[in-house]
Amino acid sequence: MTKLQRGSSNSSASLVPTNGFQSVFRQSSKSIKSKLERAFFDFGLLIFLTGFLLGRALILSHILPFVLPFFASVYMMKRERTGIAFVALMIGSLTVSIETVSYAFATIILFFILNIFFARVKRHYIGLVPFQVFLSVFISHLLITYAFQQEVLMYDVLMASVEAGLSFILTMIFFQSVPLLAIPKRKQLLGVEEIVCLVILLASVVTGTTDWYIQDLSIQHIVTRYIVLLFAFVAGGTVGCTVGVVTGLILSLASVSSLYQMSLLAFSGLLGGLLKEGKRLGAAAGLLIGTCLISFYAEKQSDIIFSIIESVIAIVLFLITPSFLLKQLAKLVPGTEEHSTDQQQYLRKIRDLTANRITQFSNVFEALSASFSQPSQFAHIEDELTDEELFICSISNKCCNSCMKKDHCWSNNGDRTYQYMENMMHLVEKDQLIKNGQFMREWEKYCQRSSKMADLMKQEVFYFRANQRLKKQVQESRRLVAEQLRGVSKVMVDFAKEIQREKENHQLQEDQILQALLNFGIDVSQVEIYNLEQGNIDIDILIPFENEYGECQKLIAPILSDILKETIVVLKEEAATIPNGGNYLVTFGSDKAFVIETGVATAAKGGGFISGDAFKIMDVGAGKHAIAISDGMGNGERAHIESNETLKLLQKILNSGIEETVAIKSINSILSLRTTEEVFATLDLAMVDLHDASAKFLKIGSSPSFVKRGKQVIKIEGSNLPIGIIDEFDVEVVSEQLKAGDLLIMMSDGIFEGPKHVENYEMWMKRKISEFETDDPQSVAELLLEEVIRSNTGDINDDMTVVVAVVKRNLPEWSSISSYSAMA
Repeated sequence: MTKLQRGSSNSSASLVPTNGFQSVFRQSSKSIKSKLERAFFDFGLLIFLTGFLLGRALILSHILPFVLPFFASVYMMKRERTGIAFVALMIGSLTVSIETVSYAFATIILFFILNIFFARVKRHYIGLVPFQVFLSVFISHLLITYAFQQEVLMYDVLMASVEAGLSFILTMIFFQSVPLLAIPKRKQLLGVEEIVCLVILLASVVTGTTDWYIQDLSIQHIVTRYIVLLFAFVAGGTVGCTVGVVTGLILSLASVSSLYQMSLLAFSGLLGGLLKEGKRLGAAAGLLIGTCLISFYAEKQSDIIFSIIESVIAIVLFLITPSFLLKQLAKLVPGTEEHSTDQQQYLRKIRDLTANRITQFSNVFEALSASFSQPSQFAHIEDELTDEELFICSISNKCCNSCMKKDHCWSNNGDRTYQYMENMMHLVEKDQLIKNGQFMREWEKYCQRSSKMADLMKQEVFYFRANQRLKKQVQESRRLVAEQLRGVSKVMVDFAKEIQREKENHQLQEDQILQALLNFGIDVSQVEIYNLEQGNIDIDILIPFENEYGECQKLIAPILSDILKETIVVLKEEAATIPNGGNYLVTFGSDKAFVIETGVATAAKGGGFISGDAFKIMDVGAGKHAIAISDGMGNGERAHIESNETLKLLQKILNSGIEETVAIKSINSILSLRTTEEVFATLDLAMVDLHDASAKFLKIGSSPSFVKRGKQVIKIEGSNLPIGIIDEFDVEVVSEQLKAGDLLIMMSDGIFEGPKHVENYEMWMKRKISEFETDDPQSVAELLLEEVIRSNTGDINDDMTVVVAVVKRNLPEWSSISSYSAMA
């Protein structure tokens, strides 16, 4: 037991140094990394090394086109590093020859002279810098040539023109790539132009190592192959081949003997990119294969051996390159997996921040709603005593405190006194106190201050009832605000959840759809599936042709319908904005299982033009269809305004995503609060889900509705009072499952109670509806309105509105096409 404990303690103790060593190593690596970044970027060591090598870089042994473009770029883009760049260029050119350093110094001095002139001519002259470089290089080349040769030949003028032209182009290229040398952490991705400019800069820098050898091994070849291998592994064969061509071209300009290097680097970059799936060893094998194949064209066998050794050294450098450097480079190159992941993380972060902010606002609204819903701090006192008791107490305090019989009335006969006071208050409210002589005689016998009490009661009752109404309106306002805030909070929470919903991975289904379309001979560029939920399918397909002949509706949608076992239709077509893709982006989605056709018939009271009834047929989103009828109080223009205002409010609230019960309660509160007059309106609302034909009926003071199913007529009614009569009520929801072929008949009270000779309106309406032989909704609405008017001998005694809707199965325009028929 002791040995076991000792062994376990030793093993646990041995873990401590290991963890400590890992933490120390991690901290030391971070420290070294930060120090290197500070040395290379903050102190300008990277610019110094670049300038030194560019000062040595020559083309055809005597053309120096890199010095002034680099200096001008640093001067214009990073002016604080101008001194470092100047010293580095001078030292680098000095290692070549006195003539080279003289020429470099002369071009820089002449650039400063021309810069003073151009700065006076134009304030924003950065676009003229390439022209300054051209003139500086051309004039300096001729001056230095004349100073050393005492003459200028036509050949010298031609070479000066070539050098000046190269410097002109390199200046514009270095403008894109020099800023990268002074930014330690670049978050923006590199464009194609920036990648090419960066490669040209790197190749130009490597040109400065043309005559550097270690045991007959060229440093230049090792570095260029390492760069090509790096880009091929990170960005693929296309970028690797491009880097190889550009790098080899720059090297061949510096030395004609390096012309075959362009083929070697390009081919190796292509193979390395194609074999990158084999990780680093695969990319390294591509470089080695390319080197062996191209090196066979060398004249000497020793050149082949040295070339292979140079590639092996480049491969070793590539293999020991830290992974984080490769990942950092991959994040900057568009099209790479690391770049896509980085962009997705950024978008996910923005999405989560947005959703969190919306959730915070939702919590604020929920807290405000709870605050408005809480009763006041005096609610417990008000619960113990009713308003009438408090009122009577206040009246007695004003009148009875100085009375000698106070104890007799309230202590000995409190119940009797309170009953007298309560009866008096009710009589005052009905304005019958003086008329009730018996009560007044009894009251005068009972109370010594009867007349004073009666006068005070008459004065205070009016204020008491006004205060009660005001208090009630305040409470209703608080409740309305609380419900509205709660509804808004729920909508915002749902919206935040929708934002945070991840796009699911449907790679298998996307490949299946793409293959099925290709088997049919339909050219499709890309398939993106965003949702495969039943009834809510969302698919984007990129096609390289215009949908001129309806190919999407006639072919692609039926094939998708067969694959997904659901009717799919074209929802939207638009010109594609995705680069390197098709011409048109087509969105496909689920079609509704049912459709509704409606018919309406209306008539105003007395045959007038303005009806107090209003109706609205609307699509409120999420596959729901709403039919609403509102009947304002009375007739004429005022009722017309009230009913239309009710339906407008209903539509706006339903479109915002708030539930229908909350919407109706909100409308009720608004109508009851906005005026002191008696204003109310009925509301008959039917919400039909077009995916399964289920219906919800909310009937607020409205007439019954009827569903005709064959010869059967089903009555649907509710027991809610009209909107605006009472301040607070619970909405009763009636649910009914509709079927294909059902006729839904909704009507105002002018239709239902229209026939005056009928005792049982319900039986009469059911009989008339069952007798209709047509299923056309417009015909049924017109026939029913005509029957009601005829039953009253042509008189229209009230506003009449009837809305008839027929539920039908949605038959697709094009039947599905089997996805296996193309494989037969």
